[in-house]
Amino acid sequence: MNSNVLQNKFNSIFDEALLNEIDTVGKLVSFKKDDIIIDINQPLTHIPILLNGNIKILREDEGGNELLIYFLEAGETCTMSLTCCMGTTKSKIRAVAEQDSTLIMIPVQNMQKWFHNNESWRNFIIQSYQTRFDEMLEAIDSIAFLKMDERLYNYLINKTKLHASKTLVVKHLDIAEDLHTSRVVISRLLKQLENENKIKLSRNKIEIL
Repeated sequence: MNSNVLQNKFNSIFDEALLNEIDTVGKLVSFKKDDIIIDINQPLTHIPILLNGNIKILREDEGGNELLIYFLEAGETCTMSLTCCMGTTKSKIRAVAEQDSTLIMIPVQNMQKWFHNNESWRNFIIQSYQTRFDEMLEAIDSIAFLKMDERLYNYLINKTKLHASKTLVVKHLDIAEDLHTSRVVISRLLKQLENENKIKLSRNKIEIL
């Protein structure tokens, strides 16, 4: 692995000894947009740390319908994967590349060892759990307390922050799948938001005003 990449991304997070170990045992992998990185019921032998790109974490019901849980950004890891790894169980989530993404895959045994003997790694994992917990509470609150138009607008705002752009290239069906509703509902609510001068619609593009 290119140690310069690690230094640039994580020198303020991990100590030098840990960076050297990650450089030795970590595997650098790349995924294209919409590639499945981790799938439901997949045995987990490695955990991902995202170097660049974005990843969405999804749950699936018995009917195969997906629900967006949270997004991962560069420098973050998936704590639901960590939980499965710590318990040596299969994945309970699906991780899909939102954009072309590059990750470091860390073997489970190293993750567990570092948690006990490296303070910088332990702090990173605890902070990751706190961040993801807060995001999952936000997702639960959104489902329980917000109307679909409010959920949709929050979703769009979060996507603009994630992509660092006020213009989103996205299909109505993709939004519907993320929010666990129908394309017809999303199209109607997007038109409603446009009439409220909150967004501007064009073919497969949404501009946040």
